[in-house]
Order: sequence, then structure tokens, then C-alpha cells
Amino acid sequence: MSNFQPTSPSFQGIKALELKHLRSAVVAADCGSIRQAAELLRLQQSSLSRSIRETEDYLGFTIFERYSGGVRPTRAGHSVLGLARTILEEFDALVAAANSVRTSETGRLAVGFCTSLSAGNLQASLLEFKQRFPKVELATVERSRTRLATALRNGLLDILIVTGSLPLLGTKTISLWSERVLVALSQDHSLTARETLYWTDLRGETVLLSHYDPGRELEQLMISKLASLENCPKIERHDVSRGIIKSLICMKAGISLVLESDIGANFAGLVYRDLRDGTGPSRFDFSAYWRDDNENPVLAAFLKLLSERYPSPPLGR
Repeated sequence: MSNFQPTSPSFQGIKALELKHLRSAVVAADCGSIRQAAELLRLQQSSLSRSIRETEDYLGFTIFERYSGGVRPTRAGHSVLGLARTILEEFDALVAAANSVRTSETGRLAVGFCTSLSAGNLQASLLEFKQRFPKVELATVERSRTRLATALRNGLLDILIVTGSLPLLGTKTISLWSERVLVALSQDHSLTARETLYWTDLRGETVLLSHYDPGRELEQLMISKLASLENCPKIERHDVSRGIIKSLICMKAGISLVLESDIGANFAGLVYRDLRDGTGPSRFDFSAYWRDDNENPVLAAFLKLLSERYPSPPLGR
């Protein structure tokens, strides 16, 4: 507004209208009183009166009629004040938008994952992020790690949260949490009588696994634990989601291996048991990956939250 030049010959010394002139006039009109407007704006009454006079001098006509009870807009003043309100509203919206971008209060974050959102650390992290930044649009995508990696490389995703290593050029990574490996069984399976199962207890069982991640990693883990044993479990691979695998378990088609974040999904007829070996529970580590050239401020805010929730251990541990 500072470059706006007057067209009226009544221009007398004031070089340009400023937002403070418009705001003074609008508040005075709302209050119907110079004194009340000055109190609201925390100004001296004389300063507010001077600001309104400068505006009238600049425009070349009177905005307000003065009377003993206060002020009221003239016919020309009504028109000017309407435009002034629009200008102030748009400027205030611009400032709010700029502040939101700077503080990451608005925007969009696209998160790719190949674990369950029914419970666990991923769900808790996303819930806390939404509580901190309720205006952020949060998009979640569940795919295989190969497809997720492609989407990250193409800029369709801001961050991936996956198990295992994901070597990608031009990316950064941080370690997050780990999850226990559990056995999912039908509620009347004989193994449910035990609170804790060992890998050797799976001999002779049919293990149902999804082609989707982390099914392949669970298969590799099981093979590494049981390959030397006789009567190794029979592995059936299905090109279906983890939810369908659970339905097959309830149909007594076999058992399955899941991560502990899966137990939040309430599935009638399904129970879970801890799975151990001689050293304790088997666990999968999760990491976050993002492109090092991603300047999305919302991503920076999410990474800050992750670093607070899952700080890296001190060196030497």
C-alpha cells in the first residue's frame, strides 16, 4: 500500500496511506466512538483522531460525521470502510498463512509405510503429530517397499517408515523403534495353551505369509531360525493383504507371523503369542527415509517429533 498515490488535490503532507490508517478508521466505525476505538487499539485518543484526519485529507472527503455521542460513517465513508475491511482481512489472512508455513501449522505430509496402523509406534507418532498440527493434511500410503521407494524417489512421498535397510541414493535415514515378532493363531489352536512360544514350537505347522512387506522378511527370519531342524514349517505365500491372512487363520488354514503393531486390529477368533528363541524375543527394527533435497517444512516438523520420541542412543552403547 505504501506505493499508492493520491488522486485528490486535498493531499496535504501525508505521503501514503498505511494499514494503520485503515485499521484506525475501521475500528472507529465498529465502536462508533474515537475514545473507545483508541482504548481498543491501545492508542492515545489524539493519535487515533490524527490518523483518521490524515486518511480523510488523503482521500479528499470526510469519512465520519462527528457528533456529541461519537462518530458515524458518511455515505462516502461507508464505501471506503467496506474496501478497507476487505484489505485488512486479506492482509491478516496473508500474515496468518505466512506464519503457518513458517511454523509448519499447515501443509501436507505424505507418509509411506509397510506396517500396521492399528496400534504401535507408527500410529502413536501420527496421532501426536496431528494433535500438534491439526491443520496439516496427512496422507498415508501402504505399499511394498519397492513401490514406496519409487514414490519417494519421484517426490510423491515425503517420508518412508519401513523395516530393514533401503539403499537409495540421495536419501537420509534415522533409526526409530523395534517391534516384537508374534505368532497369530486361531483361538482353539493347541499352541494357544502356552503364553510364550519358541521357534521350535512351529515345527510341522503351516505358516501363512503375505507377499506384501514384511512377509518376505518374516519368512527369511523363520528360515534362519529353523532351517537346520527336521519338520520345518510349511510356508504358504499368498498374494493378499495381512487382513486376509488373518481371515485364513480363523478358517484354520494355518498360523502366521506378525509384528506387534498388528495386534491392535480386533479380529474375532484370533489370538497372539510371544515368539522367542534362547536369547529372548525376536525383533524387527524400523527406520525412516526421506530425500535430502526435500524442503517441505511439515516434513522437518515431523522429523523433529520423531527425534524427540525416538532419540538415538549415545555413542558407545
